[in-house]
Amino acid sequence: MKPLSIYVYGAEQICASCVNLPSSKETYEWLQAAIARKYPDQPFQIEYIDIFNPPAEKAKQEFAKRVVEEDLFYPIILIDDKIVGEGNPKLKTIFAEMETHGYTPAS
Repeated sequence: MKPLSIYVYGAEQICASCVNLPSSKETYEWLQAAIARKYPDQPFQIEYIDIFNPPAEKAKQEFAKRVVEEDLFYPIILIDDKIVGEGNPKLKTIFAEMETHGYTPAS
């Protein structure tokens, strides 16, 4: 099983359509803890990316620009370039995608 790359694209400011939801950063921290509990000792990397200040990598800059230009609901959760969550992400959807990559939930 290869380690999955999970990206949480978001911003400090909560999106207008996402009032009363956790911030992107809070979602990132919650997701990191939930995945680690569900899939202990299985390799994954999770990274938070600020859509208004993305890292220098071209792919990350382009996706961050797309989020802003297309007015997508953030945070947006990507697993290996596939959107698995938007605005208020669902753990069930994220876990289902991880399991298609061979991850096994803890019993």
